[in-house]
Amino acid sequence: MKKREPVKEIMTKEVFTVQENEKLSTVVEMFRKHKIRHIPVLEGKKITGIISRTDINRLTFGALFENQEGADEAVLEILSINQVMTAKPKVVSEDDSIKEIAEIFAHEEFHALPVVSGDELKGIVTTTDVIKYLLDQY
Repeated sequence: MKKREPVKEIMTKEVFTVQENEKLSTVVEMFRKHKIRHIPVLEGKKITGIISRTDINRLTFGALFENQEGADEAVLEILSINQVMTAKPKVVSEDDSIKEIAEIFAHEEFHALPVVSGDELKGIVTTTDVIKYLLDQY
């Protein structure tokens, strides 16, 4: 097993992002269209948050009750991305080792971490990326 393999070797480099001022409905559409679970939130080029499919699922309930489909759209119109996202997310460097990233995932409640170089977003790494890497080692 490669002990110091950097996270930049397994991260997703082409990341879908949203700007803080976009609508939550845009986030929902991106989750559906691209089959992703986490989206970094930017102000210009600086990362200010991350929003997950779970964050959106906590807000919506139309599927639980009959004739409530419109309620979800109303909730998504009322709230902003800033109100739903995790602000100031933990970020990692593209040169941090995969082992270090695995330790973060094992000890904290994150499932995705933005990968940065300075203040610039370079990618995103998820628990799935780490699991796939570990499976490739066997």
